[in-house]
Amino acid sequence: MLSLIRRRPSPAAIAMTVAGVPDEGQPPAAAMPDARTLVGAFSERASRMGQDAAEVRGVLDDSTRLAQAQAVALQELAAEVQRLLQSQHAIDGEASGGLAAAQGARQAVQALGGEVSAIVETLHQVAEAAGQITQIALQTRLVAFNASVEAKRAGEAGRGFGVVADAVKDLAARVESSSKHIMGTVGTLEERIALLARETARPRDRGHKQGQVHTALEQVDAAMHRIAEASQQGSRQCEQLDARMRRIESEMQRTAGALDSALGRTETFLQVSEHLIEAVADCGIETEDTPYIKAAQQAAAEVAALLEDALRIGTTTVDDLFDERYSLVQGSSPQQHMTRFTALAERLFPQVQERLLGLSEKVVFCIAVDRNGYVPCHNRIYNQTQRAGDMLWNTANARGRRIFNDRTGLASARNTRPFLLQTYRRDMGGGQFTVMKEVSAPIEIDGRHWGGLRLAYRF
Repeated sequence: MLSLIRRRPSPAAIAMTVAGVPDEGQPPAAAMPDARTLVGAFSERASRMGQDAAEVRGVLDDSTRLAQAQAVALQELAAEVQRLLQSQHAIDGEASGGLAAAQGARQAVQALGGEVSAIVETLHQVAEAAGQITQIALQTRLVAFNASVEAKRAGEAGRGFGVVADAVKDLAARVESSSKHIMGTVGTLEERIALLARETARPRDRGHKQGQVHTALEQVDAAMHRIAEASQQGSRQCEQLDARMRRIESEMQRTAGALDSALGRTETFLQVSEHLIEAVADCGIETEDTPYIKAAQQAAAEVAALLEDALRIGTTTVDDLFDERYSLVQGSSPQQHMTRFTALAERLFPQVQERLLGLSEKVVFCIAVDRNGYVPCHNRIYNQTQRAGDMLWNTANARGRRIFNDRTGLASARNTRPFLLQTYRRDMGGGQFTVMKEVSAPIEIDGRHWGGLRLAYRF
């Protein structure tokens, strides 16, 4: 069947092949009605096959775009997981540092407990020394008192000794008072330091209660252990999630590759169906596509004539008509462009394009495009002025001055055969799709290919 399409046999040969009559000379006249019936049935089946292929290709195309979008989102998520993993490792380091600091604090408190015990022992020694000083001061006072009494008894001879004895007695009293104050201060300090020692000392056996400082430090230590364990568990979970994300990404890549392969096979299948329909149309036998093919060819000739007339009367030049410097219309969304022939096309093309919309209620649009898929002027219903900030409305209603270089648009624009018949699924907006046929015919200006006329219609 493929060789049949490639070789382009004569219409009679195709008709006889379908009818089962050998291609030897002129077939019997009685066979011709049967051949036409068979060719018509063949054309219908080929058209239906093209419709199914276009539908499948559209679904695969949507699935491919969705898979690509999911792959991009997955890559972004994987990057977030990597950043989360790095943050988790940093938390692990901080938790380990905190745990080490808590353990160091416990060791420091334990060392402090030993120092406090030494201070308590020193204070005991100070208290004992102060007690001894008090005893000595007391004895000195007694001695001085006795000396003062004896000096008084000695009369005038003991007066100087009495003065000395009184001074010693007063000094001894002050020393005794100072010693008692020291003993009181040391006692208070000893009580406080003893309390600190009890709080910072670890119990020697289970029967003794542990101090509050060590209890708090143990709670901090336990909390830091829990934080470190939770952080390590979080790191393990992040690593597992990262590994899973990598596996999912690998699966997504394989899925995208499979979808691309399926899309390519569907493209081949769709081309075969389109070639079959074209082969039937070339037979010269009327099919449901024949009126549209003839109309497209006639309209292409009319557009070419209009442009050639404009050249002859000097309205435009060849350089202007074949201008490919598409200047962007600032602020347009979707992007629109202008060329040196846009204004001329907007003035000349509607008289042809609008008339063909009345060919049948199945006709969706009729537009003339240059060889790069540029639409200088769409049908009036789709050729409205864009609304600022409303891309959804613009996409559906402001389709003029845009470049449609997708598979269908570019193939129609660059076709140089008498006609090209394609089948595709069109997005109608709002999640609605429709499968259409499109016939295109080349537009030639003084023998030079300018573009094509695209006539799209529903099944």
